[in-house]
Amino acid sequence: MEATTEQLRTLAAVIDHGTFDRAADALHVTSSAISQRIKALEQQTGRILLLRTKPVRPTTSGRVVVRLSRQVALLESEAMDELGLEGAGARPRIPLVINADSLATWVLPGLAAVERASFEITIEDQDHSIDRLREGTAMAAITSNPEPVQGCTVRPLGVMRYRAVASRSFVEQWLPDGFTNDALSWAPVVVFDRKDALQDRYLEGRLDSAAKYPPRHYVPASSDFVRAIELGLGWGMLPDLQSRELLHAGDLTVLDAKRHVDVPLYWQQWSMESATLTRIATALTKEAAAQLR
Repeated sequence: MEATTEQLRTLAAVIDHGTFDRAADALHVTSSAISQRIKALEQQTGRILLLRTKPVRPTTSGRVVVRLSRQVALLESEAMDELGLEGAGARPRIPLVINADSLATWVLPGLAAVERASFEITIEDQDHSIDRLREGTAMAAITSNPEPVQGCTVRPLGVMRYRAVASRSFVEQWLPDGFTNDALSWAPVVVFDRKDALQDRYLEGRLDSAAKYPPRHYVPASSDFVRAIELGLGWGMLPDLQSRELLHAGDLTVLDAKRHVDVPLYWQQWSMESATLTRIATALTKEAAAQLR
């Protein structure tokens, strides 16, 4: 394959922006030029690299080339910086996938300690974040999967502990006899989104398969998820890092002192010699050691 840097950059832009037209706007060229570059790249590789859907998606072969394009861009930026060439000092863009609870609690202080990098963060459930690593749309991810994606390395970060909590007004209204198995079948629960399995994981530990599961509210934003529980919409699983102050202030109460859900977290990143990725991994590992179990 004799792909040019221009062609690789174009492929990444199409994936990032979702359409040929938007990629053209971002690269300040015509849509026709984008089409020609992608066609030439597909001819050189002998593979279809893109599914012409909306948004455009990479094929299995496309994922390999997208990953290559991002690696080349990162290494080019680091080499220019090290050599002091024109354009040195530009911050490489690092696409990351982070689960909402980590982003809301411990990740940002770690990223703030990293110099000379620009982050493009995508929020994804920790059980599903490795999909973007496979696609080549992320260079690194926080995930609950300890098995490294092909072409990636993995290191443990620590454990986030979740407990079932609710507001006192919710307890008075819905749980007058306590957080019993009977109450679990009808007391409303707050869930982040349809990928969020934490509440179901807790319920599976309490209810048998024939039991009726409770009604649920879907609130897909970390701060609003907490707020929904505070306001009494339902009970939910919150990490200790997020609930500690609210419990201390009496705004929330722990519903089950005996049971909790532990979620181990891992850092997966592309296996490549990159000073930027190394700095990010070091900073987040240090922050995780201070904040996680």
